[in-house]
Amino acid sequence: MTNPSLLILPGDGIGPEVMAEVRKVIDWFGAKRDLTIDVQEGLVGGASYDAHGTPLTDETMELAQSVDAVLLGAVGGPKYDNLDFSVKPERGLLRLRKEMDLYSNLRPAQCFDALADFSSLKKDVVAGLDIMIVRELTSGIYFGEPRGIIEEGNERVGINTQRYTESEIARVARSAFELARKRGNKVCSMEKANVMESGILWRDVVTEVHQAEYPDVELSHMYADAGAMQLCRWPKQFDVIVTDNLFGDLLSDAAAMLTGSLGMLPSASLGAPMANGRPKAMYEPVHGSAPDIAGQGKANPIACILSFAMALRYSYDQGAEADRLEAAIETVLAQGARTGDLLGPEGGTPISTSEMGDAIIGALDASL
Repeated sequence: MTNPSLLILPGDGIGPEVMAEVRKVIDWFGAKRDLTIDVQEGLVGGASYDAHGTPLTDETMELAQSVDAVLLGAVGGPKYDNLDFSVKPERGLLRLRKEMDLYSNLRPAQCFDALADFSSLKKDVVAGLDIMIVRELTSGIYFGEPRGIIEEGNERVGINTQRYTESEIARVARSAFELARKRGNKVCSMEKANVMESGILWRDVVTEVHQAEYPDVELSHMYADAGAMQLCRWPKQFDVIVTDNLFGDLLSDAAAMLTGSLGMLPSASLGAPMANGRPKAMYEPVHGSAPDIAGQGKANPIACILSFAMALRYSYDQGAEADRLEAAIETVLAQGARTGDLLGPEGGTPISTSEMGDAIIGALDASL
């Protein structure tokens, strides 16, 4: 029996630092839980551009297609701001998503009890929060044609096209309904059917999939702007939210801040099943490359470690070990360990990136 495989793409900024802590966790599972993962490492984003003149080489793209899962750190930074759009670091990330056909982006927003006071919202609003936003990832306004900047008369015009097919909507709706069956059995679909034809189609197709295949799941609809308001008012009314690429981008970042820090939020991008029956998958923290703190040991590695926990659950069928890792993180937070982004108004002395990783390894040892 072959070991599960993983391609690590640390990327730019704080990516290599947080990924180093994930490597500690991977090594721990191999040594202490007999879960050996064959790990390969590659370049993406600015790091790849510096080495190869492209944000993602064909060779790395082929490798990503061949492994069980990809774990990405972060891409981008101000040193690449003046590059041509076609070779900006973010193009490497978008190429991975598009060519792997990772159409379903899972972004959990979970508030650990130890951090409930850290959110900008009242404790009773966020304590115990556990919602999942399912964002369509490979179509919509970020990919639609025509697009670009053109001359019209004596001024420039920027054009982006919101475009969805029935099949693109249906498959991400199925992903949300399947996930809801394993959680609270409730889906809220968000769009702008009041002003956008693509929103009308979105609502129609989600309803059709629900009626034909998932009548046991509770379905509601909400305009995306109202959804943003409700996320801030009472987020615990939601279980699974399914929405398009643009609104999913905005709503998931808003939901992320309910938990207090982007440094706590993982994500999974899933595609069609491979030969082994598991979906093609890429995992990444929601936070960016944070170039202002890169190389200083200040980054919070928890989002990247939680992204690996999602890989354990969705790509390696190791749900119990994912629970173990998440419980270890909760233990460490309950004991008061904080990187700088998690220090509240009362202040305190933050621990470093590597010290947080070591604390999590200690909690994993204690779990045995």
